[in-house]
Amino acid sequence: MRGLGRAGRGLLWLILLVLAVALAVVVWLKVTSSPRVSGTVTLPGLSGPVTVTRDEWGVPHIRAQASDEDAMYALGFVHAQDRAWQMDFQRRVSQGRLAEVLGEAALPQDKFLRTWGFYRAAENALPALSAPTRRMVRAYTAGVNTGMAQGQHAPEFRILGYTPEPWTDVDSIAWSKLMAYDLGGNADDEILGTRVVKRLGEAGLSEVLPPYPQNAPTILSRDELGLTGKAPLTGREVAALPEATLKALQAHLDAARSLGMERVPGKGSNDWVIGGRRTASGKPILADDPHLALTSPMLWYLADVQGPKLRAIGASIPGLPGIVIGRNDRVAWGVTNVNPDVQDLYVEPEGARLTGRTEIIKVKGQPDVRLTVRESTHGPIISDVGAGDVGPRVALKWTALQPGDTTLDAFLGLNYAQNWQDFRAALEKYVAPSQNFVYADVDGNTGYYAPGRVPIRRGWDGSLPVSGDGNREWAGYIPFAQLPHTYNPADGLVVTANNKPVPDAYAFDLANIRNWAEPYRAERITQLLTQKPGGLTLDDVKAVQLDTVSLVWRDLKPFLLATQPEGDLSRQALELLRGWDGNERTGSVQPTIFEAWLSELQAMAQDELGDGTRVNSLAVLNQLRAGGELCRNETAEQPDCAAELRASLKQAVDRLAAQLGSDPAGWTYGKVHTVASNHRAFGGVKALAWLFNHSAPTNGGTNTVNVARPDPDTMQQTHGPSYRQIVDLSDMNRSVYVGSLGQSGSPLGNHVTDQQKRWAAGEYLPMSTQAKDWGKTRTLTLKP
Repeated sequence: MRGLGRAGRGLLWLILLVLAVALAVVVWLKVTSSPRVSGTVTLPGLSGPVTVTRDEWGVPHIRAQASDEDAMYALGFVHAQDRAWQMDFQRRVSQGRLAEVLGEAALPQDKFLRTWGFYRAAENALPALSAPTRRMVRAYTAGVNTGMAQGQHAPEFRILGYTPEPWTDVDSIAWSKLMAYDLGGNADDEILGTRVVKRLGEAGLSEVLPPYPQNAPTILSRDELGLTGKAPLTGREVAALPEATLKALQAHLDAARSLGMERVPGKGSNDWVIGGRRTASGKPILADDPHLALTSPMLWYLADVQGPKLRAIGASIPGLPGIVIGRNDRVAWGVTNVNPDVQDLYVEPEGARLTGRTEIIKVKGQPDVRLTVRESTHGPIISDVGAGDVGPRVALKWTALQPGDTTLDAFLGLNYAQNWQDFRAALEKYVAPSQNFVYADVDGNTGYYAPGRVPIRRGWDGSLPVSGDGNREWAGYIPFAQLPHTYNPADGLVVTANNKPVPDAYAFDLANIRNWAEPYRAERITQLLTQKPGGLTLDDVKAVQLDTVSLVWRDLKPFLLATQPEGDLSRQALELLRGWDGNERTGSVQPTIFEAWLSELQAMAQDELGDGTRVNSLAVLNQLRAGGELCRNETAEQPDCAAELRASLKQAVDRLAAQLGSDPAGWTYGKVHTVASNHRAFGGVKALAWLFNHSAPTNGGTNTVNVARPDPDTMQQTHGPSYRQIVDLSDMNRSVYVGSLGQSGSPLGNHVTDQQKRWAAGEYLPMSTQAKDWGKTRTLTLKP
């Protein structure tokens, strides 16, 4: 420091001191937030010793000697160790208590959550569960509370300045109600449909919300269906709603969207099961990848849980006891969303009997807010938005809010299932959200079932709000034995990708004709699996799960390439697209241009509807094929689809040039298409986002099998395969799985993002219960 003056030396020492203090804080936070993963701890509530061996990736392999309840206790313990903040945040979401810790900005979300009554529904569900399930829930709850009492605190608790309350049995059910919202129902489509009819007439419904194509693949064929003979509809009722009511209803959707719960075009999941006659081993292969919001921490928590009878490994959800997707020693299962219509909006007549309750919402730094929630015989009035009448009172009826929800019985039953009969018996308890379950066992059997409570409607399809005068009531639910299912199908293949489950001949209406996802993923999966009629291997299935070829491009290509470009940038972009094979990879320029262009086209209905509605890619295709009305924009002087194509291409390339520079050759996909695994609370806080958010370039796009639809504003991927698994029934321990981020919930943990690189690169972890496959391990022994 000889060359520095006294002031300079003082400044340097100050900088070094600040750095030393910052380093000490980071080390302190890491030490105080890191779970204990080795040694021995003595804990209350256990009946015998349990070992928790964390493998190279932080996945716990739990071995309980005395009871299965001890194994579930240990699962609750490790969930609390690694994901306490996530669990508490999810609990606060279900309770509608976000403003209590996040302040006034979270008040709209709390009003939505309290009005719909997610936590109240969980309270009503707990008494309906079987005695064995209640014992497992109690054991899990005890494990969570013991884990939270160990003294490690997630950084989020320190930043926000509070300590989490003890966990309860109801908390262990509550998150499933939010999952039911995220994965089921069509109230949002009813609201949108009402706006469409109001602006465009009933004919506009099929333009904005296109029906499932007649020739598109269904999960079950007519031969597998069995039941036929559906009664025809007697006409559609259209309940008119004023603009103020529609805005009130939209406020709920906006609140849900801010929590990551939204139905976006192309959001969905894939699963399939391949019979032994199609595989090289002669035994089934089962694959699953649920597509959900990609968050930090990730939704799923990989775990291997074993007790005297329990032998389950796969994906769990912190806050829920048991393995949700996975396998045991004999049976494997996977899930995708069926998306039947299990919600209806009722416009209550004048004089309808209503009950009311007052909810007190605590707001950090502000006075408490009193929210009046009213209910009719159908359900909560969701048009009030806590501000009294704004016009007709609209009530929500939804299977997930009905009493007697035994869905948790079903999932724990799957953990124990030994054969198809056990599998069916477990699913008979399933209520919501309805899922496509694929099945395989070590004896070579395969199957499919779509369980859940699906309302029977007589003479109406539930696609739009109806009068609550009593003339449009549910006539019970589709009997379990008559729900779509198959066992050992003749062709040895079941493929589900949120596509329509059954042909039109099915005896019941699962949903209206617009409820299903576009058929592109189902078509591509089936195409790839049937190209090789026999000898399919685990690697073949991996290639299908990771496929990024766009059938949307295949269909739109003739129309896009016929566009007359406006300006040099548009011309260059078109030339780059010619000859492209539709494979959406990070190193290519073409997917950047295509997805940006498609995003502009999906806004084509906004001038007609006067809002931010985005249509799906099938609606775009239909408009371009038919020269549809949505192409026209009088304000922008666009008289037809040719003008729409020309203008949308220019808008897309201008936006890309502003973001990536004026040379299209430099517009590689990986520069803009990155996964945005953002933190729910701090993801938008600039001072903290760098620590809690995690990103990486990703392949795939809109409706590819490896689905990765770009966000229309940022082109980042916010939804996609949140978990992947492939189970080989010829040797269960050759199976593989991977999550989208990592096991640790703390940004300072040892396993925060170590799965993300593998996930983005299409690599997997061993889904093995054998210690030889776990790599470097650390073992914690829990003693009673």
